[in-house]
Amino acid sequence: MFIRTESFREFIRFYPIVTSIIAINIVLYLLTVLPILPTNWLMAHFAGINIYIMQGEIWRLFTPIFMHSGFAHLLFNCFSLVLFGPPLERAIGKGRFLLVYFLAGIGANIATLILEPLTYIHVGASGAIYGIFGFFIAIIVYRRDLLSQQNTQLILAITVIGVIMTFLQANVNVIAHLFGLLAGFLTGSAMIKTRLKDGYHATRPPSQWKSSARKLKGVPLSTILIFGGIILLAIIGLLSR
Repeated sequence: MFIRTESFREFIRFYPIVTSIIAINIVLYLLTVLPILPTNWLMAHFAGINIYIMQGEIWRLFTPIFMHSGFAHLLFNCFSLVLFGPPLERAIGKGRFLLVYFLAGIGANIATLILEPLTYIHVGASGAIYGIFGFFIAIIVYRRDLLSQQNTQLILAITVIGVIMTFLQANVNVIAHLFGLLAGFLTGSAMIKTRLKDGYHATRPPSQWKSSARKLKGVPLSTILIFGGIILLAIIGLLSR
């Protein structure tokens, strides 16, 4: 499910939204490092700067989703999109994927505006990407029959590691990560309850669906306890900031 075997052309054809987001991220990054525009012009106009948002520059709740502060930052986020974006785009469709991505990203930026100082500056797609993780968590909670045991454990492990690293790494927008994850989970919960159908046949044959559904009897108690512990850690870390 999360292993990409498509050719470059197939990837573009199968996952146009993920491809477009990655392309925009790369283009904007190149514009920030190449001597094309005045130095720091893009960052000055598109980064999330809380005080400017409060003064009416509302677009800064949206544009930081596509901006990155360095090559490593860009590479990590694009790599995460390549791994986890395609199966979700195929499962829920292009329009809903965009909705999930932007609701998580904008929600994370709104939370940053409310909870961080007016002088706080932030960029990056991490809030939106954590929203993808949150959506998969919603699938595990409400429709775990749609995922194999292996993929369930992988998603939980990646999410747990991501939350832990949020508090260990410097210069990370903790608020965006946590609230992006929450926004993705809430959006996924709403979609699953009202409109999401068994669309994963695009990535897994029906025979495998039935086999996985028989083998998957629920998330192990140890996994639930670990994930619950990380959520508690996240809340404690947030309250202690």
